[in-house]
Amino acid sequence: MPFTHDTPTRNDHAMAFLRITIGILFLIFAQYKVFGTAFTLHGGFQFWINRFLQEGAYPFMVPVLRGFVLPNATPLAFLAAYGELAIGLSLFFGIWVRRASFFGLLYMLTLLFSSNYPGPGAPLWQYFGASLDHSVLALCFLSLMLAQSDKLWTFKHFLVNRR
Repeated sequence: MPFTHDTPTRNDHAMAFLRITIGILFLIFAQYKVFGTAFTLHGGFQFWINRFLQEGAYPFMVPVLRGFVLPNATPLAFLAAYGELAIGLSLFFGIWVRRASFFGLLYMLTLLFSSNYPGPGAPLWQYFGASLDHSVLALCFLSLMLAQSDKLWTFKHFLVNRR
């Protein structure tokens, strides 16, 4: 059978799998924040920001966290919770994948610079080692943005193929 541009490749399958699994992860991250009140209304968000400040925010992020994030903690907690939900739904269903991936990348970079500072004088490799929990997802989001990760297994394709 000759190869056509519309024939899904192994990469298409891999990117769709990556997109959907990251979507599921973000739905898991969002569910307790959206459907509960501990994170948004009862100090969960503030707990994490204060922990970031104590344990390793990059120096340029400290004034942002203290001067903007903490004074606006409740609305920003809701933004984080519903942002994670929106990213998760978008990736899972394959709707607005590049936009969601852009905001996911931005979110991961914000978390990385808020929490993964290895300290002054650390060797370069420690910056990468300290950031693994956020940089890996940031790279996944970058890959989803650059690839056609919405080519397979999307809500749109489900509706089209159902007809």
